[in-house]
Amino acid sequence: MTFDRRNFLQTSLAFLSAATLTTLPAHATDSGGTAQELRVGFVPGPYADEFKTGVEPQLRKKGYAIKYVEFSTGLEANQAVYRGEIAADVMQHEVYLKSYNDRNGTDLVGVVQVPTPPMGLYSNKHHSLAEVKPGARVAVPNDPVNLERALKILQRIGWIRIKPNPNPVDVTERDVIANPAGIKIVPLESGQAPRALDDVDYAAIQGNFAIFSGHKLTDALALEEMTPPYINQVVVKASNRNARSTQDIVEAYQSPDFQRAIRSNRFYDGFRLPAYFGKE
Repeated sequence: MTFDRRNFLQTSLAFLSAATLTTLPAHATDSGGTAQELRVGFVPGPYADEFKTGVEPQLRKKGYAIKYVEFSTGLEANQAVYRGEIAADVMQHEVYLKSYNDRNGTDLVGVVQVPTPPMGLYSNKHHSLAEVKPGARVAVPNDPVNLERALKILQRIGWIRIKPNPNPVDVTERDVIANPAGIKIVPLESGQAPRALDDVDYAAIQGNFAIFSGHKLTDALALEEMTPPYINQVVVKASNRNARSTQDIVEAYQSPDFQRAIRSNRFYDGFRLPAYFGKE
């Protein structure tokens, strides 16, 4: 299945212009019986397309009718999972999920990782990292978990140094202990970073938001070295971990069909692949 970037962007924008969430029904199986509706939540990014490409066809064969539920924020998606309004969401990594559960007293769990685009450093004003000058404004996510990821990128390219912090949810700008490049760090909501590119010199943008805004991973001047805890995953309520529908979703993601669908599409080049993909 070929990825159509224009169609993807138009669809995603339509989702965002709606209210808090919108549901789009997928076709049910042609088995003649009554299909079981399965509602799955997404935020802007490539995850709904991954699901449509390689997961939905397998679930349809098992008798499910998929409804895609698009949310503007991960907070809304997780609330819907916890309330039982959707069976699962696909948009967050384990570090974020743990932070969310700790803050909200919830019991959501990850059941399978999914191909995930890395965070990258982008610019509309500069063509290389070497063009950085003292006073350059660098946008970073304002939530601690993703701020840590951005600061690690800036440290790896030599612009700053940060003190070791074993708990990503506690990271703040005060963890920057040296700033040899003389940059000015500008915290922003993650979803605002792509729109800020005309106002800042550089921006650390999460992969899903970069793709949603039309950027390619190859446009990034630097990409994070993504480790397994930051690969996004399918999340369900703990009580549904062993539900038949959950197991069917997991099996579909881990299937050879899904792996072929992702590996055969150049759009996914540069995505961090889960361990179950193995080596080519």
